[in-house]
Amino acid sequence: MQLLESFVVHHKSEDKYIKLYHGDLTAIPKYEAVDLLVVSAFPNDYIPTSTSLIGALYRKGLSVAELAIDKEVDLRQAFSCWLSKELQTTDPGLQFRRILCFEPLVRGRPPEVVGDIFRSLMPFVYGDSPIRSIAMPIVASGDQGVPLEVMFEPLFDAAYHWLAHGIPVQTIKIVEYSRAKAEKLKEVFSRLRPRYSSLLREGESGFDYDFFISYSRKDSDEVDSLMAGLQSFNPKVRVFLDRLELMVGSAWQEELYQALEKCRKVIAVYSPSYLESKMCIEEFNIALFRHRESEDSVLLPIYLYSAQLPVYMRMIQYIDCREGDQKKIDGACKEFMTSW
Repeated sequence: MQLLESFVVHHKSEDKYIKLYHGDLTAIPKYEAVDLLVVSAFPNDYIPTSTSLIGALYRKGLSVAELAIDKEVDLRQAFSCWLSKELQTTDPGLQFRRILCFEPLVRGRPPEVVGDIFRSLMPFVYGDSPIRSIAMPIVASGDQGVPLEVMFEPLFDAAYHWLAHGIPVQTIKIVEYSRAKAEKLKEVFSRLRPRYSSLLREGESGFDYDFFISYSRKDSDEVDSLMAGLQSFNPKVRVFLDRLELMVGSAWQEELYQALEKCRKVIAVYSPSYLESKMCIEEFNIALFRHRESEDSVLLPIYLYSAQLPVYMRMIQYIDCREGDQKKIDGACKEFMTSW
């Protein structure tokens, strides 16, 4: 593979990279090996066409259709993606351990949901087999027909912001097979460079709020009770409760990040409807970055109603208030206010 452009993303004392290559994702040199390869597909359609990456993988003996039958985890309903199990392949060009298939269903145009590629990684980047390097084509620009330039900018934007704000991935490699298209992307990359080079993450000298409550509006009655409980201990406590709306077409929710940065602590209210909400998961994931990097606990989860919590949520200590037990909610308020 030929490196065409590289952009350094600074996060605290660490340098991370977004790189653009011309080359073949089924013939990756060993020194360019990655943990994860991203592919894209129509919903439940893994036909190995002659012009697709799925087809090129098939010709190397790796069937995405077979991987789809026995997925490691299916996140398509929430994040438009599914993750394969560890691959068993001996081909020297297949230098990746897993495949993430980007497969948006009916949740919007591909540029609107490209950020789901990074959201879907959150359950795995902190796991026993962490994902630190990723390779991908310009997803949805092959057989799905979305123009390269339409996909590249939201992809770059999402990659930049997730790296800058703490996702523990070191390198994202964007690879284009066609020489002519790769040169075109190099021009787009060069145009984007000044814009992202000028972005500075401004440090916060203080907090506008004491608590940000991340919740599903289906649980509004219980959350109103939670807020009243906090205020009963201290009427002056500052609580951010009204949730922001996702901006259509955005691969990264900068407004949401800024709101979460202005809050001292984040109370996540787990329930089945919480796990079904893209907004809630976005709030949790962004708060998790701060929690992982802070000396003090930032995330304060309340388990409100029984749900199938993903492992990475269960790893954060929560207060068990199932099934909406008011006495336990009152106890949680007391604990939060005592330790705050």
